[in-house]
Amino acid sequence: MNPDVLVIGGGNAALCAALMAREAGASVLLLEAAPRDWRGGNSSHTRNLRCMHDAPQDVLVEAYPEEEYWQDLLKVTGGRTDEHLARLVIRHSAGCRPWMRGHGVHFQPPLSGALHVARTNAFFMGGGKALVNAYYRSAEARGVQVRYESPVDRLEIENGRFVAAHCTVNGRPERIVARSCVLAAGGFESNRDWLREAWGRNARGEWPSDNFLIRGTAYNQGVLLRHMLDEQGAERIGDPTQAHMVAIDARAPLYDGGICTRIDCVSLGVVLNREGERFYDEGEDFWPKRYAIWGRLVAQQPGQIGYSIIDSQAIGRFMPPVFPGVVADTLPELAARLGLPVERFMQTLDAYNAACRAGSFDHTALDDCHTEGLVPPKTHWARPIVRAPFYGYALRPGVTFTYLGLRTDDTAAVRFGASASPNLFVAGEMMAGNVLGQGYTAGVGMSIGTAFGRIAGHNAAQAVLQRPPQGLAALIAEDRQAQGDVHAVA
Repeated sequence: MNPDVLVIGGGNAALCAALMAREAGASVLLLEAAPRDWRGGNSSHTRNLRCMHDAPQDVLVEAYPEEEYWQDLLKVTGGRTDEHLARLVIRHSAGCRPWMRGHGVHFQPPLSGALHVARTNAFFMGGGKALVNAYYRSAEARGVQVRYESPVDRLEIENGRFVAAHCTVNGRPERIVARSCVLAAGGFESNRDWLREAWGRNARGEWPSDNFLIRGTAYNQGVLLRHMLDEQGAERIGDPTQAHMVAIDARAPLYDGGICTRIDCVSLGVVLNREGERFYDEGEDFWPKRYAIWGRLVAQQPGQIGYSIIDSQAIGRFMPPVFPGVVADTLPELAARLGLPVERFMQTLDAYNAACRAGSFDHTALDDCHTEGLVPPKTHWARPIVRAPFYGYALRPGVTFTYLGLRTDDTAAVRFGASASPNLFVAGEMMAGNVLGQGYTAGVGMSIGTAFGRIAGHNAAQAVLQRPPQGLAALIAEDRQAQGDVHAVA
């Protein structure tokens, strides 16, 4: 039997869509390209959801109002965002947790002394893998059909209306007809050829992207995204070189290294390129607001490699990565062990140490420890690197997900020029570029995926019922009514 709603993808956004469509009474089939053991896409590697709240709420302390959330997002994107859609995502984040709990997701108690994330982010108990597993259990219990190892390579679309999807099931081609469809199949970060195409060659004729590592799934090849952009004429959004890109341990695996490969001591020391030179302000802002710029910064350095250097004063102040750092009793010895030019390394460290101005060091606040007369400066948490032993971590760009995607509106409909599809919707990484033109702040990807996954699934069911699609604001209003929230939706 052909389903009412076909959901293509297997991560957070796809699962939210499938659950919402099923709650509305539609029959749902979800196609996941990965095997069951690797289901969930990049969502399996997530930890939290960035949430707006005007007062303390269950697992969130203090307040994180809409305007502060918006300013945080505006700062990291440099204004490359659709404010209307961004603010709707922000407002949705205030009320989605009860719905998530209703599908088996649990949140852990507030984290204390962790760079304000206890105020801004709700952490999943058991991480993203537990969240994904909870959603799959809930979906299957509610009658959602799930097929694994079922990649979709093309769609049939007539005058902007979805007709059918062509996929491979058990090695055989299959055509699946549905009355509406949600696209949530991720970006193209795992497609090495497409990364090469986007980033091109450098002046030496090398391919910079060959040095990138993929933090998440190997199954986000972007096949369906390319089909929609190049063959179906869907309206695009975003720059193919922009991505959630983090500086991770250079020894990380090519795929699926996840959170444990991230190097979180950057703001506690200095970062050098392979020539032994600093290239950016390591103390510009709190780490959760700045960690995602460092992958791109390293990608712009010679050989796409960097080195985070700290001393023993930093130990215990950051989440330790899975691999231990290179350790030495002296700075020249550390430089030699890292393969860096010792003389230039020492010139850089000596200049940095001399430029540090004493203050009240506090890594949980924007403190007054800074440099003077140094380019680039270090704005906060600048302490001389003088206490042995010394540690170094080689860094590579780690791509989480790409921002090139499909343009949409607050109904999550796929757009073809001036018109929106009546029965084809998009969510998650395939449309995140509408909100994220560049940059990132911790947890916002899950906010986008949850918000647009839910509205896409809801409207896919509305299309089956031959009702007009509803905007995200309507869903926010329903969430607030369910919580007894009397605040009006702007």
